[in-house]
Amino acid sequence: MTNQNQIQNPKPQIITLPNEVVSVTPIVCKNCGSEAVKKYGKYKGVQRYYCKVCHRKFKADDDLYHMKVPSEYVSSALSMYYSGMSVNDICTTLKQEHGYNPSNSVVYKWIDKYTPVAIKHFKDYHPQVGDVWIADETVLNLDGEHSIWFYDIIDRDTRFLLASRVAISRTTTDAEILMERAEKCAGKKPKEVLTDRNRSYEDGIEKAYGSDTEHVIGNPFKEKETGESTSEIERFHGTLKDRTKVFRSFRDIDTLIQFTDGWLVYYNYFRPHESLKGKTPAEFAKVKYDVKDWVGLVKIPVSKVRISETREPIIKPPKTIIDTSKLMKRVRGHRKPKEVDLGAGIVQGKHGRHLRLT
Repeated sequence: MTNQNQIQNPKPQIITLPNEVVSVTPIVCKNCGSEAVKKYGKYKGVQRYYCKVCHRKFKADDDLYHMKVPSEYVSSALSMYYSGMSVNDICTTLKQEHGYNPSNSVVYKWIDKYTPVAIKHFKDYHPQVGDVWIADETVLNLDGEHSIWFYDIIDRDTRFLLASRVAISRTTTDAEILMERAEKCAGKKPKEVLTDRNRSYEDGIEKAYGSDTEHVIGNPFKEKETGESTSEIERFHGTLKDRTKVFRSFRDIDTLIQFTDGWLVYYNYFRPHESLKGKTPAEFAKVKYDVKDWVGLVKIPVSKVRISETREPIIKPPKTIIDTSKLMKRVRGHRKPKEVDLGAGIVQGKHGRHLRLT
């Protein structure tokens, strides 16, 4: 895999002329690092080049190909988005810091373009994790009216988020799929899986890992007898909830899945962890990767979608349709306080007040 630093910072060459020595920095391909490039015309005064090795075109500046804004604007927007800022605040920050005022739709296009790039780039990495994994589930707001279940599983030693799953229910199948994804990421099966008392885990772990993996039931607080706790993943849920609370709602279920998958990349590879001495979970799990932040990720070349010579229409994947009647309704407002019957037509209401019924 080509090192991004080597591509962006090529070593200057020393050329000796009859009366002077000149240092010349060669033009190298932004995509593969090759020096076998040639000029390929200009566009709006910017020189373009063509690589003879990877057969891609690139520009001799910091702007992204097929885009009209500098790469730092895009990487800053992505970093702010996954760090916890709303899209409106991102637009305001870009205007204040760079004098560029994008619309909300432009920022969403950047997110929709580069989140799949991040997911694809890191999907084949395998961390060196421990033998004890922690699984849990929490509730996320979908559309302002309905909530949905979010399953996830992390390694206890490295805090590496192995897998996640968005589901409309808590069944054995949902737990089994989560365990299979975690095994595919880690490249091995755990010796122990720690969960809460959700019954879907018991059969889901058995079906995915067999009898060799022990299922241990814990809770957010340490058990006095076993010492087991799911506090690590509960803290992760707190971080995730802090991020999603700025959303009024997601556009659809596919947007929610894209966000959770993209946040998995951000959490594992870009976000330092205090308990890991300032390292990311991927660094602590001894994963060797060259893209350390969103700045490096947006420089990964993205092919521009074009219509083929046969003029066949581009078929977009169908949106995921779910039955909202099976989802949990969000409870809004204050719940009615419980009343305690004290007898003789007197009840104890809110704040301990005694009310006489007529």
